[in-house]
Amino acid sequence: MAPPLIQLKDIRLTFGGTPLLSGVELNVAPSERVCLIGRNGSGKSTLLKIAAGLVEPDGGTRFVQPGATVRYLPQEPDFGEHKTTLAYVESGLAPGDDQHQARYLLEQLGLAGDENPHNLSGGEARRAALAYVLAPSPDILLLDEPTNHLDLATIEWLEQELDSRRSALVIISHDRRFLTNLSRATAWLDRGRIKQIDRGFASFESWRDEVLAEEERDQHKLDRKIVDEEHWLRHGVSGRRKRNVKRLANLHTLRDQRRNYRGTAGTASLAASEAEQSGKLVIEAKGVSKAYGERKIVDNFSTRIQRGDRLGIIGPNGAGKTTLVNLLTGGGEPDSGTLRLGANLEVATLDQHRESLDPKSTLAEALTGGRGDQIMVGGKPKHVVGYMKDFLFAQEQRGTPVEVLSGGERGRLMLARALAKPSNLLVLDEPTNDLDLETLDVLEDMLGDYEGTVILISHDRDFLDRVVTSVIAPEGNGKWTEYAGGYSDMLTQRGADLKRETAKAQPVAEKREERAAAPASTPKRKLSFNEKHALETLPKKMETLQADIAKLQRVLDDPNLYAKDRKTFDDTSAAIAKAHDELSAAEERWLELEMLREEIEQA
Repeated sequence: MAPPLIQLKDIRLTFGGTPLLSGVELNVAPSERVCLIGRNGSGKSTLLKIAAGLVEPDGGTRFVQPGATVRYLPQEPDFGEHKTTLAYVESGLAPGDDQHQARYLLEQLGLAGDENPHNLSGGEARRAALAYVLAPSPDILLLDEPTNHLDLATIEWLEQELDSRRSALVIISHDRRFLTNLSRATAWLDRGRIKQIDRGFASFESWRDEVLAEEERDQHKLDRKIVDEEHWLRHGVSGRRKRNVKRLANLHTLRDQRRNYRGTAGTASLAASEAEQSGKLVIEAKGVSKAYGERKIVDNFSTRIQRGDRLGIIGPNGAGKTTLVNLLTGGGEPDSGTLRLGANLEVATLDQHRESLDPKSTLAEALTGGRGDQIMVGGKPKHVVGYMKDFLFAQEQRGTPVEVLSGGERGRLMLARALAKPSNLLVLDEPTNDLDLETLDVLEDMLGDYEGTVILISHDRDFLDRVVTSVIAPEGNGKWTEYAGGYSDMLTQRGADLKRETAKAQPVAEKREERAAAPASTPKRKLSFNEKHALETLPKKMETLQADIAKLQRVLDDPNLYAKDRKTFDDTSAAIAKAHDELSAAEERWLELEMLREEIEQA
């Protein structure tokens, strides 16, 4: 087995008197793909920052293999003083890195490179940050919620991009499908410690349930043993002092184990406050259209939504999903067409941007509107602390300012506010953002039991498959189509993925436009002799480099090599790094020439 690229050993960290990390161990080998799982507030993001060298733990050691490059994607990127997205991405490149990767990745992620980083939307900022960490092709990628604010097409592109790379991955994400497709190992951060298995996320939930069930059985046995020992203490003490002292000490040890046991965090108790039943017809739209200037957002769209339907709306950022929802729910007037809303509709809305939250207000004030200690839940008063506990907030958090809550906590707060209002139509805009997997499970169950109608905007493919009964997807130029079933069913019926957003100015497109505008007499571009020769010989060179890398890797696979022959280990590590660099350069050159060849043939 090869030495780890990064190793965390006995990591300890305490915040506010409560241990957050207690002896955490984490090893990441070359090309390993680890998903880091844990409840909101368990310390996942903090642990990733420790791995990136950005946070100093109270104790323990962090080791990174000499020469290994590490890149960390935070949830909130820092653009510093950079004036453009291109300058920001290029700042992460080392002198020997391929400078063209910066512009290539920005174009792939739908950015032109001349945007001001400080004026970007949440999705654009996330894409720029992804280009920054991907451009150097690092040995280790530490990714904290990489799919947040990304549309479905970009998420799927990112999956393919990461899957094609040799970088080791450590990923924190609430996106089950993303984790299932990429991870090969699972590290579960639970109550300050890590349990790890050499299986991907697909095996996690069943394994977690087995571990917790075994733990529950052990605690039950411990309780029974304490009861038996206490019965002996009261009724069975004999005259043999030495044996009695030892047995009493054992009883104290058992009690200490029980007292120090940290149980698992509870699950949120999500329940929507339901209003009186709506009419059977909820929404009927016939030929509705909406445009802004010359741009068509919705063009001649019709649908009929009945009570109990669960409608999912998907599409790239900027496609008009929110505009479509506003039209359907009566929040905006269509330019043409007719909209009919059913009888007795009571709408509750969850806003993904959380703009309605006052960052300076306390958690309790955000729930009660600043009016006393009561919150109206389903038309009935309930003490705010009791309602907070339903959403996994501790009593001590009632005075916590909203601005210091984590992303997951703000997500639960928004759900708590939305679900308190009596409704028979729930409109949820990205409800899964920042929620941990356990809370996602509860949200899915709640929506399954909800007797009203649900309109859901989401980029979470697994969530869509589990919840919705139909999906509306954009087809371009304001056209939207409704498909029966979930996201996977939509793909099957549609026969193609959604189009991905591309940069406003792409070199290939520019070249095609230039060719179209050129005089007919302009001679056709041809591959030069050197380009033809490289295109023919590079595949053989890549095969040779791959064989060399495999041979060098077999040397490094010796677990005792580092200890018994440090020089060989260092020389081999340097040689394999050089071979990887040469292979990467050869692959990129071959791809560039192959694209050029196709472009010439299509001209």
